[in-house]
Amino acid sequence: MSQVNTLPFSKVRRAGGLVFLSGEMPIAPDGSIPEGIAAQTSLTLDRIAATLAGQGLGLDDIVSVTAYLVDPADFEAFNRVYASRFSDPLPVRTTVRAGLMLPAARIELTVIACQDA
Repeated sequence: MSQVNTLPFSKVRRAGGLVFLSGEMPIAPDGSIPEGIAAQTSLTLDRIAATLAGQGLGLDDIVSVTAYLVDPADFEAFNRVYASRFSDPLPVRTTVRAGLMLPAARIELTVIACQDA
């Protein structure tokens, strides 16, 4: 996980009233990645919530999500976990099938939040 700290990008940036988060992956504090899309989705959203909390925001402040899934077969299970974590008005969302940089990861999420969402 120390490699993430040396990569050439910011984890979070503010611009006007928007807060942009870099892609977040399901990496546990010990550096492990849980098995299964449900556990990975939940952990990824937990990590996003923690980053947003550091900015004085929460999941309800997210206005846009881009989801990268390795396997389209994970879409239904991903949606179940995702839907349990958000309320109306739901963020806009794009879901893309993609290869990810961490071989065990099945998901990566990028979000934009708004201070006055």
